[in-house]
Amino acid sequence: MYTKGIHCMDSQAIYSQLNQLQVALEKQVLGQEHVLKGLVLALLADGHVLLEGLPGTAKTRSVKTLADLLNLSQGRVQFTPDLLPSDVIGYEALSSSENNNIDFNPGPIFNHILLADEINRAPPKVQSALLEAMEERQVTIGNTSHPMQAVFLVLATQNPVEQEGTYPLPEAQMDRFLFKVVIDYPDDETELAIIRLTRGQEAQNDTESLNIDNAEELIMQGRQLVHQVFMSESIEKYIVALVMGTRKPERYPNSELHKYIKIGASPRASIALDKASRAHAVLEGRDYVDPDDVRAVVLAVLSHRLMLSYAAVADGLSAQDVVRELVSVTPVL
Repeated sequence: MYTKGIHCMDSQAIYSQLNQLQVALEKQVLGQEHVLKGLVLALLADGHVLLEGLPGTAKTRSVKTLADLLNLSQGRVQFTPDLLPSDVIGYEALSSSENNNIDFNPGPIFNHILLADEINRAPPKVQSALLEAMEERQVTIGNTSHPMQAVFLVLATQNPVEQEGTYPLPEAQMDRFLFKVVIDYPDDETELAIIRLTRGQEAQNDTESLNIDNAEELIMQGRQLVHQVFMSESIEKYIVALVMGTRKPERYPNSELHKYIKIGASPRASIALDKASRAHAVLEGRDYVDPDDVRAVVLAVLSHRLMLSYAAVADGLSAQDVVRELVSVTPVL
């Protein structure tokens, strides 16, 4: 059931406006199509994204462009070792008025989109402050719970190279992210286009605009379409087979997966893969899921939920390499 007061668009109108959003994003952020698609998918699937890439790979720009195009409120936290939980979620303080009430001062997390920049530089206490908000969509301070926005997306970034002075995210928090998206440097042609795009924007202050009256409404109705997407039993079994393959890789004796996976993905991975596959189908303008939808999102869904063995590290394999091998040996049932 749609929220009272929301005008219900037909599915074709939703498909069209989501396509407009993708096109507008790709005009502003070049060479990172898989990143931008991941952000839109996360909005539709009501999940969160961990962006991992070297400095200067448009992580912050991608997030800011998404919020600006949709005209959604955005907050940013630059995570540092001296950050406190109250700097993220807010705090209660005595009112300045004569009645001595306790007022709640909301932190930057109370926005539609929160950019958690270099999240692995914050101490564990601050990282854990995000857990309730990401999973339960509320923050509890004292005896009072404060709900988040209906559209709430945490986009966290981390640098994979500089590890000194960082606090690696615990498995429990990694599992809260729907996607982990790895960002690489652009190629020669894209690099040249980036220079020209930036030069043109500096000269003309050119900004892209979208003809979307209410972006929050579009996202909520897009989520309704995600719920209505049909998934056959064979696709459901395919998703289960992929996740179970991370826990019982010995099922594939002709593969070396059993050497490379130490701990597999949790049931939360199955739920995430189901949601993300259905969201991908909506983004492709379909009302059913096919195997290509699952394959399109499986790297981002599973790669951060695996713990690799020493053998994998010794052989120079990444989690993405292992997931690709898993996909190659898992048939559609």
